[in-house]
Formats: sequence, C-alpha cells, structure tokens
Amino acid sequence: MDNIVVANVMTREPIVIKPDTNLLECAKKMVRKRVGSLLLVDKKRLVGFISEKDILWALIKKSKEDLSKIRAIDISPRKIATIKPTTTIRQAIEKMKKLKFERLPVIHEGKLVGMITSKDILNFHPELYPELEEFARIREESEKLKRIKKAKSKDFIEEGICEECGNQGILSRINGMLICESCKDSI
Repeated sequence: MDNIVVANVMTREPIVIKPDTNLLECAKKMVRKRVGSLLLVDKKRLVGFISEKDILWALIKKSKEDLSKIRAIDISPRKIATIKPTTTIRQAIEKMKKLKFERLPVIHEGKLVGMITSKDILNFHPELYPELEEFARIREESEKLKRIKKAKSKDFIEEGICEECGNQGILSRINGMLICESCKDSI
C-alpha cells in the first residue's frame, strides 16, 4: 500500500461545474450523475467545492431565497483541502481521517486532475474496509456528540415529537424532556 499512490486509484474525470452555476442546477446534476459533491472549476483550476450538505444548508438557512438565484461559489468553503497525485494511499487515508472527509480533490501543478474518495480506495483495496469503517464510525460519533451538546445548550428545539403527548410540534426542553407548547402550559 505504501507504493500505491493516489493517481493509481483516483477518479480521473470528476464531475465539475462552473462556479456561477445556481444551486438548483447543482442539485439536478448531483442527482443525474449520482454524486454527493461537485467541484467548481474555472479554466481547469479548482475554485470551490460543493456537497449535498452545502445545498441542504442553503435550503434551510436561505429558505426565503430561490435556490436558482444562489450561485455555488457563494456557499463554497473558502479553504479547500486537496491532495497531490503522488501521495500514497496510506497518507491519503490518514489525511481523510484527520480532516473527517470522505473525498479530496487531486491537484497537480495547480490544476485539477481528479478526485479520490474512500470508495475509490475501498474498490482498489477492499482489505482496508475495517480501517475505513472505523473512520466512518468515528465521524458519526463526533457528529452525535456535537448534536447532543447543541441540544443540551438549547432550551428551544425547532420541531419534533412531544415526549409528553406524542404530537408533532415546536418543542421546548423542560426538565430534560422535549415538550410541545400545549403540554408546556399544562405543567
């Protein structure tokens, strides 16, 4: 595995899109191409990266705006983690684990030459599955801890099922329970 490099297993023609493409078109392209992210490229140079999560974030946070009016570059992270094609697969896995990313754009001499994903590595080296499975589990656990911390710090939860009456509605945290407005008034 130490002599196998990213260039050997990367996807050489990743799905790209122009930076000024609107989010609606990005979502359509992701669905058509069955990918979870798009690389924003201008003249063979990587200028941005957009994932399903970014589009969902925009859908929630900018719900008053039409997705066809928001450009991909407007919600792309400013800093993008990349990797070189000469990096070993072991180093790529370590970088993915450290950053908690499942995919990295591959850059050579300033130009986009591919994309490496945990799926690419698994397809090439299925025996790495336990290590990549551990990576996914660690990422999921850290996400859970973030959600728990966020929930504990809030008295107000947007929407869910009341733990008292079982009805769907806007919830508040009262004595450690998530309770709707009508149950809150009766306590």
